[in-house]
Amino acid sequence: MMNPDALSTFFAVIAERLPACGNEVRRVFHGRGRCYEGLEQITADWLGSGVLQIAIFKEDEAAFYGALKQGITEFQHGDVWKEVGGNTIVVQHRDREGAETETFVGEQPQQINVVENGLTYKLDLGKRQNNGLFLDMRLGREWVQNNAKHKRVLNLFAYTCGFSVAAIEGKADQVVNLDMARSSLSRGRENHQLNQHNLNQVAFLGHELFKSWGKVKKYGPYDLVIIDPPSFQKGSFVLTKDYAKILRRLPELVVEGGDVLACVNSPDIQPSFLTEQMVECAPAFEFVSRLDNPPEFEDIDADSALKVMHFRHSAR
Repeated sequence: MMNPDALSTFFAVIAERLPACGNEVRRVFHGRGRCYEGLEQITADWLGSGVLQIAIFKEDEAAFYGALKQGITEFQHGDVWKEVGGNTIVVQHRDREGAETETFVGEQPQQINVVENGLTYKLDLGKRQNNGLFLDMRLGREWVQNNAKHKRVLNLFAYTCGFSVAAIEGKADQVVNLDMARSSLSRGRENHQLNQHNLNQVAFLGHELFKSWGKVKKYGPYDLVIIDPPSFQKGSFVLTKDYAKILRRLPELVVEGGDVLACVNSPDIQPSFLTEQMVECAPAFEFVSRLDNPPEFEDIDADSALKVMHFRHSAR
């Protein structure tokens, strides 16, 4: 259980971080990194346009919810909320089936356009568990934008195509997005359009990966491959079992000197999982570095946090 008395720290951290966000989307409190005792199951994201979204991940006692409601009431009347132009505070209940969203201040928009690193993405609020952009991958998207110039990019498990948007903005020649959820790819198309990108440079493949290697190879070979899978996707992907199947295909997909970003976001999987699997399944790919995570996603154990590992296809 979380500690209602610790909520003073929760709101103090948010108040300290909000003014620096401007209109950019940003995590402003990350309890799940276990750096704040008594607040391990709560986060807060500033979405810009005056919207603060709080999320609770595990059911708690009535006293905590009461204290949170009181804290929100006090916070909305404070100087920082006025300074940043705040108008809406919602609480997403990831602690309840359906992940329902409560509106505590203002009116909840069903959709909102957010800005990250100057790029625009459309998010859904109150409809589903994930709103359309994983904020802990901010520096990963920035790395892709900075390293995509004149490259052919393959974006596996593309979701709403955040990496693709970053790559095209970074002047990639071509991006191929693959995801079995066609609705996510449709949102990815919208995200590109929001940024006035040329869709002739972007392909959207709504297929299950392991049945579609022929289609994927047809667009290659690639200078950069991004692998950012879910830990578990019923009937299609189990990370610990299926990641190796992707890595074994890399030599035929990636040009010599090409790059791979291999990602894992399961707290139970160590970084060594990826480096060891790469040695076993694709030994021509050398480990270069692990990308930093955004500082706002502080974690008591770095190996439990998001792992974004950079490998390069060495010429031998």
